[in-house]
Amino acid sequence: MSGGAIIIFAKAPVAGRVKTRLIPALGAAGAAALAERMLAHAVQGAVAAAPDTLELCAAPDATHPAFGRLAQDHGLRLATQGDGDLGQRMHRAFARVLTQHDRALVIGTDAPALDAACLRQALAKLNQHDAVFLPALDGGYALIGLRKPQASLFDGIAWSTSAVMEQTRERLQAAGLRWTELPAVADVDEPADLVHVPAGWLA
Repeated sequence: MSGGAIIIFAKAPVAGRVKTRLIPALGAAGAAALAERMLAHAVQGAVAAAPDTLELCAAPDATHPAFGRLAQDHGLRLATQGDGDLGQRMHRAFARVLTQHDRALVIGTDAPALDAACLRQALAKLNQHDAVFLPALDGGYALIGLRKPQASLFDGIAWSTSAVMEQTRERLQAAGLRWTELPAVADVDEPADLVHVPAGWLA
């Protein structure tokens, strides 16, 4: 199999519009700065995993200077997430990229523990499985990998709730898909999650 594709879903690090649940602890500028630091970390890990294609799928668009710098520095392909809920946007990204690759991962930027080794492991799991997930401790997931587009995994999921991974498992079983899960990691969404941020990222 090929090295596959990695798609990074990222929101523009604009103060007051990103990581808003962290604003009470960090302030709007601090939350945006952390978002940009986590974006850079996600890109570095994805680059080191050496996929065939690496795409930064941006919201609301790809015009933020941080996206341009990362694309120029690392040779990333820039795309936009477009309209719809998170599930619709992820399914659309998979459907697009899997016309050119035999496997793909979609990751966010919220899990500091998600690194190149984890990404390589996830891509390798798709040799024997239809899907791979990196669950998040809050009940969601930080990574999903597929070999074929699977619309049922994204339709009607209660996104941004603790039910996401459990609902997704139900869809996987109903579709008869073979999947595997890597050890769960912490997302950084709430002030209490800041304990999972590496030292120096909040400087």
